[in-house]
Parts: sequence; structure tokens; C-alpha cells
Amino acid sequence: MNSGKEVLLLVDALSREKNVPKETVFAALEMALASATKKRFADDVDVRVAIDRETGDYDAFRRWTVVPDEEHEEPSRQIAITDAPERGENLQLGDVVEEPLEPATFGRIGAQAAKQVILQKIRDAEREQILNDFLAREDNLLTGTVKRIERGNAIVESGRIEGMIPRDQLIQKEMLRVGDRVRAYVMKIDRTAKGPQLVLSRVAPEFLARLFELEVPEIEEGLIEIKAAARDPGIRAKIAVKSNDPRLDPQGTCIGMRGSRVTAVTNELAGERVDIVLWSDDPAKLVVNALAPAEVQSIVVDEEKHSMDVVVDEENLAIAIGRSGQNVRLASELTGWHLNLMSVEESHSKREEETVRVRAQFMEKLDVDEEVADILVAEGFTSLEEVAYVPLTEMLEIEAFDEDTVNELRSRARNALLTEEIVREESVENVEEALLGLEGMDTEIASKLAAAGITTRDGLADLAGDELVELTGIDEARAQALIMKARAHWFDTPADAATAVTAH
Repeated sequence: MNSGKEVLLLVDALSREKNVPKETVFAALEMALASATKKRFADDVDVRVAIDRETGDYDAFRRWTVVPDEEHEEPSRQIAITDAPERGENLQLGDVVEEPLEPATFGRIGAQAAKQVILQKIRDAEREQILNDFLAREDNLLTGTVKRIERGNAIVESGRIEGMIPRDQLIQKEMLRVGDRVRAYVMKIDRTAKGPQLVLSRVAPEFLARLFELEVPEIEEGLIEIKAAARDPGIRAKIAVKSNDPRLDPQGTCIGMRGSRVTAVTNELAGERVDIVLWSDDPAKLVVNALAPAEVQSIVVDEEKHSMDVVVDEENLAIAIGRSGQNVRLASELTGWHLNLMSVEESHSKREEETVRVRAQFMEKLDVDEEVADILVAEGFTSLEEVAYVPLTEMLEIEAFDEDTVNELRSRARNALLTEEIVREESVENVEEALLGLEGMDTEIASKLAAAGITTRDGLADLAGDELVELTGIDEARAQALIMKARAHWFDTPADAATAVTAH
């Protein structure tokens, strides 16, 4: 089939048979002809075929793209910028040079190949349309039937939509079988996947929140909000709820008459018990609510470490911790704070240790006697920064100090801080720039690492989370985040590395 007229007849026939626009068929034919033409060459060349939409005649061209010298890796389809003048005047990076080729003849095999390309294009278009229709509903919950199980992953079908629940996103103790009705949360959309494009989850905290939205109309109406959720999938969970209507009790509304609403959610989640916690904008109050039914004696908040020391009596300690630490772990996830549970005795002991440490620091750094240091501790001062920078009026309210004493203490504190900063700066002079430049790294942490002989990014990457916590005193979450940042370059592709070097 070589004449333009025959090409036009083929396009018309395929367009009507498959009910697709003629332009789609023309594009598929061009791809098929280009593929057939490329087979003449041993190398992987770049070929373009253009079909005249009016006459059906077609032309083929071999193409080269102008690239930087350092990226000139495929001579069969690239031209280095320094060689570009030989191929034409005023060629710039990204320009394409084309040379005419004798196009492949379009016989029976070519027609069959084009037909396959068209069918694939139609299938791709249908999948994209189905996906777009689903996304247009703005519904991130999929209800469907388990179609098959592949290597532990459950393939779920809902109408014409397919989704996959990966094995690690299934509730461990439940066994899904082919034909089971199942609900799952849409975590992400993978348009590059050949199979199901929706990646689903039954363990995400968002899934729990969506189930409550289905059971509690007041949530959908905006009268009640779910502010946070944390889960130990299939075993226990906590959600924090807030009422936007003073007449509504958010906990009671979510529990339902005789527990009907929360029971419906529990049944969907393989018996997962759900604690419904009253939300508070005060983090300490929220923590108290989240640890219920354990009664909290007191809380000490450390803003810098984003942690709280939570004191409970001996009778409540086991309840607050929960089986295998589950209760305190979920409360920590729900509130976003690292929680240190301790008994009253442990709290007193820690407070005494802290008092001794702070007193010794004040005596050494401020060059004062024990009496002055004790006064500062008794007034609630815990660091040199506080002595140096709290409002002057607050320090002048201390009866034991006159204005001259206050000014002298502030001056000594500032000088001590400046000295510490100079020592830190000197200690990190030999630290690798890549380590200092990590997101989340600061001079203080780098200084402590340097003191332990760790001066490179790889040195930090080799540490375990608990080792970094011990060396620097930062919390575990921050330690893990820093280590992952330090390890990130291990997983860069060569292209990424080349790009990074070029950019540098």
C-alpha cells in the first residue's frame, strides 16, 4: 500500500471501525511508519514521518538534536554543540537537524502494526477518561470487589476502575478473598502503571477519617471536624474531633446511639477499637485527652525538642502506656508531640537532676556562687539564653537582685553564649560542606558530631537513629530525618549526580 489514496482509504476505514478521530489514526500511522523505517538502521536513530492529511503522501526524516558537549552520548541521534556549525548556521541547544529519508513502504505488516498502535491508543484514552471521571467526583474512597490476588496484593475492581491494595497497605489480620466487597482509601494515582493505576490503602489514618465521614452526617455537613487520626491497623486507633456547633457533643455524635456509628467503623476495620478524643488547641490539654482513660498529674512542655514530660501516678502508668506501649504511641502520633511518660517519683528525680545540672551551669558560666544560682533556678530560669534575653522588666522583678546585679548577670550570660558560639564555629571548620548543608542540620549538632569524630555526610549516614540521639540529644524523629537526608545521595541515579555536579 504505497499510494496516498490507499493511505487515506485506510485512515477512513480505521477511523469508522474504531470510532476514533482521523487525527488519532494519522498519528498512529506515522508512528508505525517511523518504527518500520528505523529498522533499516543498526543504531537507535530518531525518525519522523509526516503524512499529508489531504493527499495521503508521506515523507520520512532522520533527526539529530543539538546537545551540550558533556551530554553528547548518542551520536546516532545527537549533535554536540561544538560540531553544530558543520550541520547548519546559527544552531542553538535543543534545535533539531533533519535529513530526508526514503520512507518504508506501507504493506500488510505495516497496516497490522498501525492497527495495534491505534488499539493501544484507544485503550490508553479509555483508561485516562475513566480515571478522569473518577477524579472529577473528588472521592478518595473506592468501594469495589476483590478481582484477584497477585503476590499478596489485592486487585480491586469498581465498575470500570481498577485499583491495587499493596500487601503492606492491607490490615494484617484480615484475609481478603476473591469476590469480597472491600473499601479502601486512594493514596495515589500512578499513570505510568500498565495495570491498576489507583494505589489503595486500608491502613492509612485518612481511611479511618473517611469511614467516620460516611457514618456521621454531621462531619460531612461541617458541624464536626476530624482534626487528627492515628492507627495501629486492625488493633486500635484514636481520632481527635472538634465541634463547630456548641450544641453538639462531638464525641457522643461520633459514637452514635448505643455505639452504632463507631461500631460500624470498627466492623469495617477488622475489629479495630477506636478511641474518640476531644480536640483542643492547647497541646497539653490535647495530650491529656489523648491519654485517657489514664489520669495525668502534670505536664512539662519542651517547645525546643517538641516533647512533653507527662507525669502520672503508679496506678495510671500502665494504662497510659498501654499494651506494648500502644496507647502512648498512638497519643504521640495523634498530637504530633513526643511524649515521655513517667511516674511522680521519676519526675521528682528528673527535676532534681535538672536542677543540679542548671545550677552547675550557672555557677560555671556566670561565675556566681551557689546562692545566686539557686535564686535563678527558683525563679524558673533553665538556660543561659533565658538569663541573657528575657525582658529586663521580668528580671528586675526578682526581689533578691538589684538593677546592677541584673545587668551584670545578663552581660555575663551573653558573653558566655558568644564564647560557646565561637568554640562551636571553630569545631566545625573541618566538617564537610555536604554535612553542614543538610536540611535540618545546625552548628550545634555539627559541633557535637565533630567532637565524636563524625565530619562527613557518609559518617552521619552510617549512624543508627539511637546513636545520633545519644550523641546530640535531639529527639528520635529529628535524628531519623537527618540520617535519611544524609543517605539520600546514596540513591541518586548517575544522571542526578551529573546534574548536581553541573549545577554546582
